Amino acid sequence: MKVKEKIMEYVFLLTAVISILAVALICVFLFANGIPAMQEIGFFDFLTGTVWRPGNQIFGILPMILGSLYVTGGALIIGVPIGILMSIFMARFCPQKIYKFLKPVVDLLAGIPSIVYGFFGLVVLVPFIRENVEDCRGQSILTAAILLGIMILPTIIGAAEPAIRAVDKSFYEGALALGATHERSVFSVIVPAANSGILAAVILGVGRALGETMAVMMIVGNQPRVPDSILQGVRTLTTNIVLEMGYATDLHREALIATGVVLFVFILIINLCFSALKHKKA
Repeated sequence: MKVKEKIMEYVFLLTAVISILAVALICVFLFANGIPAMQEIGFFDFLTGTVWRPGNQIFGILPMILGSLYVTGGALIIGVPIGILMSIFMARFCPQKIYKFLKPVVDLLAGIPSIVYGFFGLVVLVPFIRENVEDCRGQSILTAAILLGIMILPTIIGAAEPAIRAVDKSFYEGALALGATHERSVFSVIVPAANSGILAAVILGVGRALGETMAVMMIVGNQPRVPDSILQGVRTLTTNIVLEMGYATDLHREALIATGVVLFVFILIINLCFSALKHKKA
């Protein structure tokens, strides 16, 4: 028995080391290829430049940074309230018969490939926005935000619902004993007690939205410009890499890798902020 436990201990250690090594290698590759490109272009010119013309050796990614922030922000405005409320409903209000149907539907949403979401956005959302919103050609920040808001729902629900269910029953029973209604007990006691897990679900949703590529590429317009409104098309950091990496060479290719570095840093900052906030609450 002790031998088996020792073997499994080394197996778990090995998998942990492999995971850490994989992340380290990705970091080394990105920064080793991206930082020199930023130095050659100029950090300030690269991060704040508003023109992206690889043919003229002009590489400014500010339009892509803003595009990613606008699309991700719009997706969070749409997806986070719906996802959290849906999680609360499934955990504390949903009848068992409906839950048996609802849970597989949410799991199915999580398993749909992003290209299918993109196709849905292209044939349904884009024409709908074009016909019902003035001065919009359909492929825009608004359309991408709506689609991403739908896409992040299973991520948020899948992480927030177990967090709400994990709250000890004594919290709920204590609230009822003090005279609170079922609804007030849930929203005033259970949900605040699960705020750490709910926040983690939101962070996962941010990462999902910020890193999405194929679905966004099909409906966002892919125009490398600083947008004046949410009805205009933009290009995100991820779509910029996918669109041009296939034929990029030399400095152009390194600039695209540097774009990946910026995206990686964004995700890192988000996770660090979450860790700091979680530590402060603890």
